[in-house]
Formats: sequence, structure tokens, C-alpha cells
Amino acid sequence: IMKKITVVIDMQNDFLIGSLPNPDAVSIIPSILNEIKDSDFVIYTRDTHGSNYFETQEGKKLPIKHCIKDTWGWEIVDELNPQTLVANNVMAGKRWYILDKPSFGYVNIWNGIVGNFPDLILNNKDIEVTFCGTCTDICVISNALIVKSLYPELVVNVKADACAGLTQEKHKAALDVMSSCQINIIKTKL
Repeated sequence: IMKKITVVIDMQNDFLIGSLPNPDAVSIIPSILNEIKDSDFVIYTRDTHGSNYFETQEGKKLPIKHCIKDTWGWEIVDELNPQTLVANNVMAGKRWYILDKPSFGYVNIWNGIVGNFPDLILNNKDIEVTFCGTCTDICVISNALIVKSLYPELVVNVKADACAGLTQEKHKAALDVMSSCQINIIKTKL
């Protein structure tokens, strides 16, 4: 029986309505909820920075403080917060975990998945991983490519309408690149 892991990338307050707001990221919340409902396991990532953010390379290239650990902006938005979803029976019986990542592409993302769901990785052909969240052109693409590179035979999907890029053009370009790298781009059929 195929098990489905959904990876919800960086659906944090700062990226939706905080210091780096993106209306497109807000609009994908219902699609992400559908992915969560259809999953066996859910991994959430949180972009995580320290108080020294402006001293980092990212802080110098993007001088907008965001996702500082233990702040409101760092938290997952209420509509997708796992504790809220458990309380509302949306994730009843599902296993979930939050993985704090120190950069847009986190090389240990797969270790975070394996470490929290070790019973899944008996045979990579028995699972599929679906990525969703924000930003398609930064964090989604980075982490999807890392997982696909580590496990080329693993089924890796990206749900197009459950992702948001910095712009529509960058979103589409990132989807095209991931498709070129044998990641399945899933589009909702209307």
C-alpha cells in the first residue's frame, strides 16, 4: 500500500501576512488543506532565523527580518497549524512533525522525514512525497530537488495549485525546472 507524505513548506505568518506578505500564498491554503487531508504523514517546515539575521549572507542579500525563531512571524499560519488541525479533526490519526530549517534548501530535510517516520522507509517504492507551500521558486524547488537527488527512484510530486511563488512567472518557471528534473507536477483538473 502506497503511503503519502505531504511536505508543507514554510506556510508561516511572515510569508503570508507578515514582513514578506504574499497574497498568492494566502490563496493556496484550501489546496494545502486538501493535500493534508489526503496524506498519511505531514511534515511542516519552518524557515528559521536567529537574532543575528542581518549578519548572515541571506540577511545581507534580503535585508528584511523574517521568521525569527519564537516570534509570531515564525509560526505556521493558524489555518494550517497542526495543533489547530488536530483539534478540528482534520488530521485525526495522521502523524505529523515540524522541521525547522536554517536556510531555503535544507540538506537534512530527508533525514528529518526518516528520523520521524522510520517505519516508512522500508522501501522507497512504497511511499510518495508531495511538496506544497511557499515559495515555489525558492524553498519548494530547493527541497524537492534535494529529496529527488538523494533518492532518484522515489516518487516526488509538487502540487502546482498548492504552491505560490514570488510572482506567477517565477512560480511557472520553478515548476518547469522541477518537471525537467523528473519531479511530477500535479495540476488540479477542472
